[in-house]
Amino acid sequence: MLTGFKLFRRRKDGSLGPLFINARQRIPVGQWLEAEAHRKKGYAFRPGWHILPWPEAPHLRQGGDRVWARVEFLDYEVMDRPEHQGGAWFLAKQMRVVEVLA
Repeated sequence: MLTGFKLFRRRKDGSLGPLFINARQRIPVGQWLEAEAHRKKGYAFRPGWHILPWPEAPHLRQGGDRVWARVEFLDYEVMDRPEHQGGAWFLAKQMRVVEVLA
């Protein structure tokens, strides 16, 4: 099991959700979740939870309703991305949120 970081949207009710793909999904803290495969027009099809080794994603807007969380994940592959997109991403089949960072 590895630890990484994922950027989420925090809703007004305090719940977490994905930024873009399957944005209505609610992400509970402490519960293991299986990745789902959803296609969305205008986005590359990259199934899996997109996780970074550190809480830094220069290509994404941060602040406002977006928060970083420390996550644990299993069953993953590494996807090399340009540095301006955060460098290597982990595409994980299983993930759980451990802690929401302030």
